[in-house]
Amino acid sequence: MNVLYGIVMLIVGALFVLWGTTRSEFVVYRLLSARSRSLWGENVHRFYVVSGGVLAVLGLLWALGAIWA
Repeated sequence: MNVLYGIVMLIVGALFVLWGTTRSEFVVYRLLSARSRSLWGENVHRFYVVSGGVLAVLGLLWALGAIWA
């Protein structure tokens, strides 16, 4: 089950990196970035790229069993 959760976490992190890099107009990303804009201002896309990268790395490590095993 850890492998499944790790892969899902990796995919979500990769989507955040992709959406933040392209400044996507996808409805889920627009809602998330609108909520975060009050705190992060114009750096909201950079925030999602960095946090998505961290999420993807942690998901990969979890899927491989290196952490939270």
